[in-house]
Amino acid sequence: MTITQLQQALAARGFDPGPIDGAMGRLTAAAITAFQAANGLDPDGIAGPLTQAALGAAPAPADSLQSLAMPWFLEAQRCIGVTEDTGPGSNPLIIGWGRRLGISYTDDEVPWCGLFAAHCIGLTMPGEALPTNPLGARAWSGFGVPCPVPQPAAVMVFWRKSPASGLGHVAFYVGEDANSYHILGGNQSNAVNVIRIARGRLVGARWPRGAPPPSGEQRIVMADGRLSVNEA
Repeated sequence: MTITQLQQALAARGFDPGPIDGAMGRLTAAAITAFQAANGLDPDGIAGPLTQAALGAAPAPADSLQSLAMPWFLEAQRCIGVTEDTGPGSNPLIIGWGRRLGISYTDDEVPWCGLFAAHCIGLTMPGEALPTNPLGARAWSGFGVPCPVPQPAAVMVFWRKSPASGLGHVAFYVGEDANSYHILGGNQSNAVNVIRIARGRLVGARWPRGAPPPSGEQRIVMADGRLSVNEA
C-alpha cells in the first residue's frame, strides 16, 4: 500500500487526509488517527499492518524501505534531491521546515541536518517529542528510544571532527557495508541524499518512541565507494 493508496482508502471511508498527493503530512496522520479510533485500533497515527488490514489492504513487509509503519522515513526519501541555495539567499522549502515546527531557522548556510530530521519526524508524527534543540545533531542522541541494531529508518547520530568536539551529524539508516553506514540525510554536500559514513563515527542509533518497535533486521547494500568525512 502506497501513501496515495492510503489517502484514497481513508477518503473513501469518510476520513479526510487532505490533498491526495502521496505525501504523509499532518492531515493524513490525523485522518489515520481518526480512522483508528473509530475502528477500535490504537490511535497512534501510524498505518501499521493492523490499520492497513482494516482499510482492506495487504500490508508491506515490516522492514520494507517503503513501509507505511515508518512514515518519517518515507518523507525523508521523498525529499531526496532538495538542495540548499548556494547563493546569497536560502531555499524557502528548507526555511519552511523550521517555520512549520516553530524552530528559529533563517539561513540554510547554518547546518540543517537536525532540521531535516525534525521535519521528517515532526511532519509525519506530530505527537513525537523532538529534542529540545533539534538543530544540534548530537542532541538527537537522547531522542526516542535506543535502537540496539541499526536498521532502515533508524535515527543515526555521528560525531564530526573528533568524538569530543561536540559536533555531529544526524540522518537516517539506509544500509551498510563492512566499513560504513549508508545514511540518508540533509546537509550532505548541501543536499538531501545518501552518503557513506565510517562505522567508527557512530554515537548511537535511536528510534521514535511512538512508532512500532524496530524489527532488528539489518540491511546490507553496495556502495559507490565514496566515504564522507565532514557533512557540514
